[in-house]
Amino acid sequence: MAKWKRWMGLASNAEDRLDRLKHRLARRLGRIGPVQIVPYRGFGSERGWYLKGRVLEDKGLKPATQQATVWQNLREMYKRFETDEIPGVRVRARLGELEQVVTTDGEGYFEVRFQPTSPLLPDRVWYEIDLELLDEVVPGQGVVKARGQVLIPPLTSQFGIISDVDDTVLQSSATSKFRMLRLTLLRNARTRLPFEGVAAFYRALQRGNTGADGNPLFYVSSSSWNLYDFLVEFCAVNGIPEGPLLLRDIGFDRENLFRSSHQSHKMAQIEAILIAYPSLPFLLIGDSGQHDPEIYRKVVEDFPGRIRTIYIREVTTELRREQVHALDQALQGTGVQMLLVKDTVEAAAHAIGHGYIHPDAMTEIRVEKKADEGIATDADGKLKK
Repeated sequence: MAKWKRWMGLASNAEDRLDRLKHRLARRLGRIGPVQIVPYRGFGSERGWYLKGRVLEDKGLKPATQQATVWQNLREMYKRFETDEIPGVRVRARLGELEQVVTTDGEGYFEVRFQPTSPLLPDRVWYEIDLELLDEVVPGQGVVKARGQVLIPPLTSQFGIISDVDDTVLQSSATSKFRMLRLTLLRNARTRLPFEGVAAFYRALQRGNTGADGNPLFYVSSSSWNLYDFLVEFCAVNGIPEGPLLLRDIGFDRENLFRSSHQSHKMAQIEAILIAYPSLPFLLIGDSGQHDPEIYRKVVEDFPGRIRTIYIREVTTELRREQVHALDQALQGTGVQMLLVKDTVEAAAHAIGHGYIHPDAMTEIRVEKKADEGIATDADGKLKK
């Protein structure tokens, strides 16, 4: 084990040095194009705010269209993964009169944490942090600014929702690596499909039983940060409520083959959310395709009394169904039900019965589910009716 960790440490150091060397060489040769700050939606409370972002070369990604060919989609996805991150540059973050300067790491990431001094506004959910690049990366680059958003749940929130993305919100075929890769590379935010009725269900959960609860949604996925803009656009196109997207950095770590595994990444992000809101209970939503049931069971064990219900979308085999039922049985003493559902309507019926959403929301969920079921795509990923 010690030898393994030593090798992983060497690999991690080598990766960081290579990234910095590539950046210095590209900078010297004038091969870096326009630079951008990419802020990722953050979250917080009166106790503190957190925002993550990245400084990258601007590849000029274009908004998705239904008419885009598979080759156009493939080109745009290549731009996302062929990132030229900008390490070792300073970013200034401003929140009102508060100011903080941070430096990007070897992958171009930065993190900002603020302790606000002004009182929060009761009717405001999203707050903004101004970001500015302080160092010149390319000659004559001009001012490089961006504005990050931080979610602050309102006092009316009755519970929070933590949702998986692949095969829970977005149809991904995650149990088939080849099909998942094909969907990722050859389709776009307008030709990928949501699970039927999921947008209406999540809007209903956000509104809550009163219709105005403002319950916060958080999306936790093992997908790469390179897919962030795609997922934001996908949610906007399909009417899925906004919320922080907590994705994963793919690369070497000092102790692991990748910086974090599927399970450890999700567990760490869920823990951070629960710690940020110690008095807010949560619903967990995932699918049976990978490890969501096992991860969620551990969350219940590690945070007793914090989870109300777990919804697991059924996407796999009879054997997996039996495994999920066994996990539900193991949770009986905790008072938390792990519900295996075949579709969104079944989950919504349970949510109505437990007072999570208003009964009137079922009509909208059924209508939207039926509309989503009428959407199909051809072999090239173009939408057709």
